[in-house]
Amino acid sequence: MTLKQLEAFYWAATCASFAVAADRLHLSVSSLSKRIGELEEALGQVLFDRTGHRAVLTSAGERLVPQARDLLASADGIRASMAAQHELAGRCRFGVGELSALTWLPAFIGRVRQAYPALALEPYVDIGQVLERRVADGELDFAVIAGRSSRSGIVSVPAGEAAFAWVGAPRLVGDANVLTSELLRQSPLITLPDGAGTHRVLEPWLDSLGPAEQRLSCNNWGAIVGMLIEGAGIGLLPRQWAQALQAQGRLHVLTSDPAPAALPYSVQYRRDDARALVQKMQAAVLASLDFTAPCHIP
Repeated sequence: MTLKQLEAFYWAATCASFAVAADRLHLSVSSLSKRIGELEEALGQVLFDRTGHRAVLTSAGERLVPQARDLLASADGIRASMAAQHELAGRCRFGVGELSALTWLPAFIGRVRQAYPALALEPYVDIGQVLERRVADGELDFAVIAGRSSRSGIVSVPAGEAAFAWVGAPRLVGDANVLTSELLRQSPLITLPDGAGTHRVLEPWLDSLGPAEQRLSCNNWGAIVGMLIEGAGIGLLPRQWAQALQAQGRLHVLTSDPAPAALPYSVQYRRDDARALVQKMQAAVLASLDFTAPCHIP
């Protein structure tokens, strides 16, 4: 029995599929299956039932999962304690939303590349709902997502928050300075899709004022800014974008009562992932996250 065999078994048991586990370990599926087979032979136990459409854990496999997790965590702790202080190598796959990608992500990548030149970074950009699922399935090492995860298997570490403001094109809102229910009924509301973090701000606010008659949903911040400038509707923008575009005369900031709440973000990762990689990346995120960072907007 070897650590590599236990590692192959553990990730195969806890990832969404053998293919995801193999990719995480930089193996082919056949190589992953071979290591698991060797472990089964060494233990004299069948760990996966392969008779169905997909492999599922046997009772022996279920018993082995927590033991394998503890052994792998101990081995990772030993490697971390014996390694050079700044040594991190391999590949790190992580997820962020588009707002993060357009603001603090470049500074984060620069910081990590300088500290850990042997570590390959692979950022993945999507809405929070998708990122959370990919973390849970083992496809991502961590993600920076709005809010906290409701999944018991995911840890959420507070990382910062983003502030928002209501905006509309001057020719659409005229002399209005306050967003009212009447204005919302007259103009479409332009938003990100339902699974995006901004809905944690938007939905409670709309409940207090009344729903908009029309909605335009788009999964790209740049396109949303463009539609707002063209007068296609009213929407929420990160506060620093809204203020910059108002200074250019392209959008008008609207106040509201209540004002849009700040949107908290967290670093999310699997509770069973005790690797030094995850902890060091968490520290780098906390040092880099800044939603007021300069951003090129239309």
